[in-house]
Amino acid sequence: MIKILMVCLGNICRSPLAEGILKSKVNSLEVLVDSAGTSDFHQGDLPDSRSIQIAKKYGIDITDQRSRPFKISDFDAFDIIYVMDKSNYQNILNLAKNESDKQKVKLILSEINWSKSTEVPDPYNSGEKGFDQVFKMLDEACAIISSKLNDAK
Repeated sequence: MIKILMVCLGNICRSPLAEGILKSKVNSLEVLVDSAGTSDFHQGDLPDSRSIQIAKKYGIDITDQRSRPFKISDFDAFDIIYVMDKSNYQNILNLAKNESDKQKVKLILSEINWSKSTEVPDPYNSGEKGFDQVFKMLDEACAIISSKLNDAK
């Protein structure tokens, strides 16, 4: 089983969407997907209501998720750690115990070859349009990730 962790700052907007999207595209018996935040501001909280609404718009239910902070033990528990932006990427790398841990950490948009940006913008202070844009970016990246996982079988 391949284990993938999605990470953003608060684990209420981007990483819950990424978790839900990737889960919808993979076989749950072969791929485990989870999410976490680099902060514990929202520990135990549901995803942001706008993330829940945009996921629902595309047929994905993320209401079973709860925010949790990233733990050092996540390096051992997960094979790949996708982060949403450069700030969180650096925060996770700073926690790495060794080179092996660092090799697991990737910017999720690096999976999109043509992408002009390597960062998923934080939609927290934006309206529904921002959440929709983030969903579409993550959906494209997760489709590529899912395809690569299928090819690796």
